[in-house]
Amino acid sequence: MRPTPTRPGFTRTLAPALAALLVLAGCAAAPGPQYYSLAETTSPGPAQPAAAAPVYIELAPIAMPERFARPQFVVRKKEAPEGVQVDILEQHRWSSSFENELRDALGSGVARRLGAVDLTKTGRQRGQQPIRIAVQLRQFDAIEGSRVDASFSWTLRRGDDGPSTACQADFSESVESGFDALARGAQRATARLADAIAGSVNAMQARPSPACAG
Repeated sequence: MRPTPTRPGFTRTLAPALAALLVLAGCAAAPGPQYYSLAETTSPGPAQPAAAAPVYIELAPIAMPERFARPQFVVRKKEAPEGVQVDILEQHRWSSSFENELRDALGSGVARRLGAVDLTKTGRQRGQQPIRIAVQLRQFDAIEGSRVDASFSWTLRRGDDGPSTACQADFSESVESGFDALARGAQRATARLADAIAGSVNAMQARPSPACAG
């Protein structure tokens, strides 16, 4: 039996279709983005017991340079000088934009350490005078396989018109290779910032004049 000859027109029609299928198969096999959180994965220790008069906190939106206000990881190559060259990683992202991720982690972390009520998302009601916390991220230098350096400043104010307290702190966390380790380093830096802010709130409440323990 003779083999059936292939028609030239059929081959020309089939080739692009096969190529398209191969491209689609490659796209389907490509891994999607990996998502990370700044929320603490371990307990920071026992929360302070609730005071007779509830303590309320309210965290303002985090101020930060525009280049960090995105969900993608912003990292610096090991060999690049600080602030000269960064990579924006599409495949490694925070679960929300970085300023929102940081605000959520700090709000829950500070409230947990103080035994306070966080009004950041619920809003205040009549008679509630929260301690208002405003945080600024001044620098965030993440280097895969090396370290995470973070610099913050923050202010505390009793209510809307009370005296304010200004604080600042720098943190550095060594990290191993891999972006999972880089995310954990950022988590640890965030937890240390929550410790510092909670400490400065306690110091402000304990003294008649503003004081900073950050």
